[in-house]
Amino acid sequence: MSVLVTGGAGYIGGHVVDALLNAGRQVVVVDDLSTGRPDRIRGLPLVQVDVASPGAVDVLAGTITRWGVASVVHLAARKRVDESMARPDWYHQQNVGGTENVLAAMTRTGVGHLVFSSSAAVYGSPAGSLVDEDAPLAPVNPYGRTKVDGERALAAAASAGIRSVALRYFNVAGAASPLLRDDEEANLVTIVLGRLARGEAPQVYGTDYPTPDGTCVRDLVDVRDVAAAHLAALRALEEARGPATTQALNVGTEVGVSVRQVVDRLRALDACDLPVQELPRRDGDPAAVVAAAGRARTRLGWSAVHDADDVLRSAWSAARTGR
Repeated sequence: MSVLVTGGAGYIGGHVVDALLNAGRQVVVVDDLSTGRPDRIRGLPLVQVDVASPGAVDVLAGTITRWGVASVVHLAARKRVDESMARPDWYHQQNVGGTENVLAAMTRTGVGHLVFSSSAAVYGSPAGSLVDEDAPLAPVNPYGRTKVDGERALAAAASAGIRSVALRYFNVAGAASPLLRDDEEANLVTIVLGRLARGEAPQVYGTDYPTPDGTCVRDLVDVRDVAAAHLAALRALEEARGPATTQALNVGTEVGVSVRQVVDRLRALDACDLPVQELPRRDGDPAAVVAAAGRARTRLGWSAVHDADDVLRSAWSAARTGR
């Protein structure tokens, strides 16, 4: 039986596919290739479709049937906070509509296991030093709202027999290899690396947050650990018994790193003496979001094994090595 990975040619998806293959799983990939690359998936079966498009349910159901799919890992989504602020309705259509289509195809074909790509963005600007899964869901941007709505769709799908785990990633970065590196300048690490490569000063948005150095604090989790969390979640779903349920689990390190610390470490790795350009805050950026990840340890037997320096070293090395 196969695992269907939507968004499998993307950055996180490519690492999840790699981990599945290394675990001896059969994999089929669905991706619209808007940001994904087919060379990440080793010549695996690839169905090119936007999961949010009209007719996607038929394509997904046909793919499930053709390849004998027993479980789905759903990563296909738009993920840029700034873009979501400019195009909130489109983000809802893409992310929530895509998730609803995946669930509809699973219901039609009787597939009962789903690992869903959620996000720490569901918490918005949480109170306290660590945020656990019981914290209020209060997203501060449309991207985060699409993930809340996606999780609600999973809860509703339990009545149709779909058992699911929503993995709330914190700030994913790093790379297992140059081939699998993140090419899209859509997060702090890749944006800084891109600017350094072009000889441009790295930028910091907001230096007046209520944090130790005035910049935002994030939980950097290595993409290799994120891929391992998907495998652990899939095993847990396959071993579960009883009525279908859904659960949400944080995927993070429980250690906060400031934006300034990230920028300074990447500047040091790159031997860069360009000054940091300090800019005003951006809309939708919470001050600090750091995971409490004990529930994933207890329920999945998973915990992060890479620290922030591992993340930054691997991202820098992959970016500078090239493909």
